[in-house]
Amino acid sequence: MKVPEKSLKRGIQRWDLVFLIINSVIGAGIFALPAKVFALSGAYSILAFFTCAMVMAVLILVFAEVSSRFEKTGGPYVYVLEAFGPIPAFIIGWLLMLTRLFSYATLINLMVLYLSFFSDIFTLEAVRVGMILAITGLITYFNWIGVKNTAKVSNVLTVAKLFPLIVFIGVGLFFIDFDLFKGSDSPTIKSFSASTLLLIFAFGGFEAGLVNSGEIVNPRKNLPFGLLTAAGVIAGFYILIQVVSIGTLPDLANSEKPIADAATGFMGWWGGVFITIGAVISIMGTLNVQILSGSRLPFALSLEDQLPRFFSKVHPHFATPVVSIAFFASLVAFVAIVWGFMSSLAVSVISRLILYAMVAASLIKLRKKEPGGNHFKVPFGNYLAVIGIIATLWLLSGSQTEEVWDTFIWTGLGLVIFILHRIFKRNALKK
Repeated sequence: MKVPEKSLKRGIQRWDLVFLIINSVIGAGIFALPAKVFALSGAYSILAFFTCAMVMAVLILVFAEVSSRFEKTGGPYVYVLEAFGPIPAFIIGWLLMLTRLFSYATLINLMVLYLSFFSDIFTLEAVRVGMILAITGLITYFNWIGVKNTAKVSNVLTVAKLFPLIVFIGVGLFFIDFDLFKGSDSPTIKSFSASTLLLIFAFGGFEAGLVNSGEIVNPRKNLPFGLLTAAGVIAGFYILIQVVSIGTLPDLANSEKPIADAATGFMGWWGGVFITIGAVISIMGTLNVQILSGSRLPFALSLEDQLPRFFSKVHPHFATPVVSIAFFASLVAFVAIVWGFMSSLAVSVISRLILYAMVAASLIKLRKKEPGGNHFKVPFGNYLAVIGIIATLWLLSGSQTEEVWDTFIWTGLGLVIFILHRIFKRNALKK
């Protein structure tokens, strides 16, 4: 028996959603990955950005149609539940939570790394752990006291993160040395696939805004608008940032803080400070969205009776899922402390690609199951869904065996929890 849907406040307006999606996507990835992608593909990394942007455009169009069919909390979990049933849906819900967990771990560790620009004290383990606990506690508090407050914080942080990137692009374009684009050997297919796979972390995260459908005003209309508007802004920023990074930083491949180092080169030390502060604000904004969306997943699973019912408890005054928020915040803090940057990134990317492929398959199934309806319908939707599935399989082929194995272990852990819940539930009914 399903738990009745609890009343969450619809406090996220259309432009709140656009900012929320931009905030969830433009995080730490773009502040670190230009160097890592350049090390794999050289100047051809710009082509990798274009390729990833095209793949994500196809997937976003698919998500725009599927998301417009639903109004309840859960996002991709709900889509797969309707299309394929409870067990595949639980796996997707679990993978969606893993992307939030490991993205959070990746981002907050990178934020501490960026803070080392100011002082080596941030390289100390005790300081790293303390920063993770303090920041996670602060973000959890804002999520606890209501979605409207979280949306306002998200909007402020989105504007604050875009401003230094606009300055970086606007100033950097005047200092580009086009000789730095020459001399790159053509990458192998494996290297190019690996670099594009890494960029999924930078381009991914748009699905985070969909999880909160139960708190979005008129989600059937506003979700497609939010997805498509945010996608155009994000792609433009990313490609221009890579162009400026390659053209202004000769040692880009070996930089741990590429945008800050590039800004230091053409704007001086204060330019590096400016970008570092922007990176910290950017990461804070994305961390806020990770907890906002991730904390709703145990709540959504509980509503479908796939996790214990206490996860669906809603605060009587703030109308927020308090148990789900407390559980998820504790879990992300633990994962962030235990796992480092690259290992967290790999699990996050692989989980995200599996999720994208399943939602693309859901579009095909839902079109057969419910061909009509008052929702957004993308032209050639079935073909786009097939292209999306093929593209995700190609990107997954660039994964390391150990990374795939780690993802399967975490997925297996989720299935164990699912089975135990079913057993305890069955035994309770027999009494």
